[in-house]
Amino acid sequence: MLSGLEVGVQLPEVERNIRWPELLAIATRAEECGFASVWVGDHMLYRGDGRPERGPWDAWTALAAIAASTERVKLGPLVASTAFHPPGLIARMAATIDEISDQRFVLGLGAGWNEVEFRAFGIPFDHVVARFLEAFEIIRRLVDGERVTLEGMYHRAEDAVLLPPPRRKVPLMVGSQGPRLLRASLPYADAWNTWYSWYGNTPEGFAALSARQGGSFRRSACVLVAVDGGAGERSSEDGVSAVESRRLGEHLRELADAGADEAILVLDPIDERSVAAVAELL
Repeated sequence: MLSGLEVGVQLPEVERNIRWPELLAIATRAEECGFASVWVGDHMLYRGDGRPERGPWDAWTALAAIAASTERVKLGPLVASTAFHPPGLIARMAATIDEISDQRFVLGLGAGWNEVEFRAFGIPFDHVVARFLEAFEIIRRLVDGERVTLEGMYHRAEDAVLLPPPRRKVPLMVGSQGPRLLRASLPYADAWNTWYSWYGNTPEGFAALSARQGGSFRRSACVLVAVDGGAGERSSEDGVSAVESRRLGEHLRELADAGADEAILVLDPIDERSVAAVAELL
């Protein structure tokens, strides 16, 4: 779509209740329109923020179905919380979806942040970064084809191995702004992703945040976009302003100049019409 910059789309999460036929229709429309990737948020429950309680479909199950229903687009979780599943299981699910998709899967990983869903589903919310780092080591070594034995404080593995063997090392993307987490994980990652509110949704903000990371990995930025003025499906985060769709092309060129290799569009509203309209603009 834009020379030198891959452009993808985040599929609906909790903007409204989305049934599977619509979720699939948006994913396939994104592929038909030429977007490079589609992404699924990994959450279970939102409540207590002044809006009705809500939650999306399970990310891993949805990604497996999307992988089997598309042919070209890359796909992955944006991003999967390592706290929600044992690390060995995450590695196995990633390898399986990569096989189903014919090697189009990107394993986006993060520590998780929404305490409500941790508490609701009985998942420990203490020492989040330490737990992530142990899980990350097991996951990245397994998808790299290693046999893994690790006795950690929170996670353990004993001669674990992925079988059937994956056809390739599944690419890893880390989504975080935490210095300790990034310092330990980015040397092993293929890409780093930042949510739009972390950098203010501006090319200048992205350039400043990206410069602090160093390294030679791919840089991926989520971009909040108001399509035809927006529909209010995405509430404002930290006073961040959405990019108006009519000037999205200019914004993405500036983002690429700021060092981004990939832009993942968070569209408001997120539906087939928005996907097609933005593709037409780009």
